[in-house]
Amino acid sequence: EYAKGITDGSRRMADMMTNILKLNRLENQQIYPQVSEFDLGEQLCECLLQYENVWEKANIEIETDIAEDVKVKADAELLGHVWNNLFSNAFKFTPSGGTVTVSLIATDHHAIVKVRDTGCGMTAEVGAHIFEKFYQGDTSHSVQGNGLGLALVKRVIDIMHGEIGVESAVGVGTTFTVKIR
Repeated sequence: EYAKGITDGSRRMADMMTNILKLNRLENQQIYPQVSEFDLGEQLCECLLQYENVWEKANIEIETDIAEDVKVKADAELLGHVWNNLFSNAFKFTPSGGTVTVSLIATDHHAIVKVRDTGCGMTAEVGAHIFEKFYQGDTSHSVQGNGLGLALVKRVIDIMHGEIGVESAVGVGTTFTVKIR
């Protein structure tokens, strides 16, 4: 039991250090996007499937509405970090029996991805700070995160000249909307 506690703590520390280093390199423009054209819907599905055991174990329903053949010119690896963080948060804050919805639509100028959950939601005060480094609005989950994920997401989206927004209501859930050119 003690060894498991030490291992878990070490893993969290390693994850935090990795995120700090990534965020630092992004902020100091030491990471330059490797732009290529790829199918965004395929990437979303691949990222989502990585969480299959999580949603099955937690009895969370998955709904998808992903348009086909939506191509974007972006850094696939960096965008993968965005989706993984948004999906991870959606599953972390959605209770058993809840729903996580992922949608993708294309307009003339943007690909628009929405990640919606029926989790605990957040107040407008918390929502105003969630993209700040080390900010954790829900301290009950503080052992599962380090407050860097959404700061990293925001920086990646900024580098890609995209947009990210959040809508949330306590007890109803949260929706993140990402627009990519």
